[in-house]
Amino acid sequence: MSKYEALRTHLASQTGDRIPMTFEEIEDVLGFKLPKSQAYPAWWSNNPTNNVMTKEWLAAGFKTEQVDIEGRKLVFRRVAPVQGDGFAEAAASKLKPPRRHPGFGLMKGLMTVAPGTDLTAPTGGAWGGSE
Repeated sequence: MSKYEALRTHLASQTGDRIPMTFEEIEDVLGFKLPKSQAYPAWWSNNPTNNVMTKEWLAAGFKTEQVDIEGRKLVFRRVAPVQGDGFAEAAASKLKPPRRHPGFGLMKGLMTVAPGTDLTAPTGGAWGGSE
């Protein structure tokens, strides 16, 4: 059980799709002060490996946006309905099939290798030395 689980419970109980909150309101929900790292934008990123608190808002089906560090406020936006523990679903919803770089295969068909050529054989030249 995470010490930030109260945030998940609070967000999951909300009916709106956008929940604006101040950092003080988050601290009230949690019952303790946020760590000093909350002063950095990275703390509020939606990367599931970021920190324990991030996992809780993702598990509730929310992402952060409009993070205002100086104003100490942000908006939680609902991105997924909560099912099960919510974390797996929230994390899976952002997974996309891997894409190849647009240049992949760009030179396909422009060069051929003679049959029987061993591409792993040494070239016979010196590597990095001056001979």
